[in-house]
Amino acid sequence: MNNPTLYRLADSTAVEALVDHWVAWPHTFSPVPYSLHMLNYQKKTLASYLQNPDIHVKSSANPKLLGGPFVNIPAHRSGEITQLLSRMENEHGQELQLAQDLTAFQNLLDNEAVGQSLEPYYEKLPESLKGRVELLYDYNSRPIVRCIEGLFYQSPHYKKHLQSLRLFTQTHDRARPYYMSTPRLPEQDTVEWHIPFAQAEIDELFKLDSHPQTLGYIRELLGLDAADEDKLMGLLTEQPSKRSEAWQGPGVRIRYLGHASVLVEFNGLAILIDPFISVQPSEGGISRYTFQDLPQHIDYVLITHVHHDHYVFETLLRLRHKIGCLVVPKSSGIFYGDISLKLLAREMGFSHVVEVDPLDTIPFPGGAIIAAPFLGEHNDLPHAKSAYLIRTGHKQILFAADSNCLDKRMYENLCQDFGPINTVFLGMECIGAPLSWVYGPLLPKLPDHKLCQSRRSKGSDAAAALDLLQAVQSNQVYIYAIGREPWLQYFMALEPEDNDAYIAEINKVLVACKEQGFVDARRLYGKDDIFLHAG
Repeated sequence: MNNPTLYRLADSTAVEALVDHWVAWPHTFSPVPYSLHMLNYQKKTLASYLQNPDIHVKSSANPKLLGGPFVNIPAHRSGEITQLLSRMENEHGQELQLAQDLTAFQNLLDNEAVGQSLEPYYEKLPESLKGRVELLYDYNSRPIVRCIEGLFYQSPHYKKHLQSLRLFTQTHDRARPYYMSTPRLPEQDTVEWHIPFAQAEIDELFKLDSHPQTLGYIRELLGLDAADEDKLMGLLTEQPSKRSEAWQGPGVRIRYLGHASVLVEFNGLAILIDPFISVQPSEGGISRYTFQDLPQHIDYVLITHVHHDHYVFETLLRLRHKIGCLVVPKSSGIFYGDISLKLLAREMGFSHVVEVDPLDTIPFPGGAIIAAPFLGEHNDLPHAKSAYLIRTGHKQILFAADSNCLDKRMYENLCQDFGPINTVFLGMECIGAPLSWVYGPLLPKLPDHKLCQSRRSKGSDAAAALDLLQAVQSNQVYIYAIGREPWLQYFMALEPEDNDAYIAEINKVLVACKEQGFVDARRLYGKDDIFLHAG
């Protein structure tokens, strides 16, 4: 009897997570932020496109306009956008009303509530908010509508039936249109799988990265019929997978996977920070580590903050079956834009999620994970965020992500409490986006243009970076998380230049560190391996 042919996902097969045809990221998932983002960004962007599709397509091709609200869909498909907008207004009528009601009620309180009791306002709550919000004052008697996020996930405003996965061949790194402005329409060579993200069947799909199955099994899993076989075959391969085992060598191996994604391996333990993993495009591209290069089990995944390039749906879902514990920073629970990563992860099907406050410690044999304070990067808005100090034997490694060293004393205190931190991974996206770019659609009132420009989502510049390194007594630094890899363009909207302001600031740090005799100081790009001795 012949053995059946077994298939796995091809190395170039990408799988986008979608919510009602839009790329899934925290602002299109958590019900209240999604309602506001839909009303104030998605709906307006689609309406603008329909007025002049050609202008949107032309603007999408202009590198200087990357990240702008332009829909990159050919004009001959504008009818599909008309249908999408119409369905959005019908399918999401409750969410659009919620967004309008929340904004109007918050503005009403801002005008009327000056310190008197808020109890009478519960009777004035619109129907969409009743039973799911608390009315509060801050300590300066400024009113707040506190949306109880868990209740909204249990409400009709959370439509998990609109979640799906889109399987396609990644031809080249810049093939995808900008994630925020361009919905994903059906294509002839893509497979659309309508399935809530929490479903266990998703794990069976992604086990195909390393455990091949028969064509019949895969077709049944995805709910496809024989007519879809040619389409499916383009996403599969008979080639055996590359088996990657956890590091068993002496000391610590630190594997840079691109952007803020770093794998720390020590004593058979695997810790992955901010995973955003690329597939290998069918037409080639720069050298990289992919899903094939990850160990079979990842003990901990650490998330630094809720930004779309650090909490990456398509990567987290693809790795879910490998992850032992997902570690996330705790949100305040007060502001609807301060999304709970714990609730978000739960709704994505993660069963073991640990939420941390600053200085919470997770011990493991021979070391520990310590949550560290994280200032800056969020336009002066409250957000769940945490850097991580990983102790491996006598070595201490700080993953500071997009931290901005706004208060050097904070890092001096960290060093005083835990000892010198010789190795630091630091993000230096030192210009960042203005307040209006991501957060504008969520705010009841947007400050004027000048104030928006002054409040930027940025990390450390050279002066701040050197202050941080001095404060923790570092002698080894790696600059990362600056969005340079080409596969990040559709997410980060950056067109890197060798002499831009980011690189200039980074070079100042590297020159200063080398003058100070650092053991190592460099900017990471693409892929890299760093080894730390056990002693």
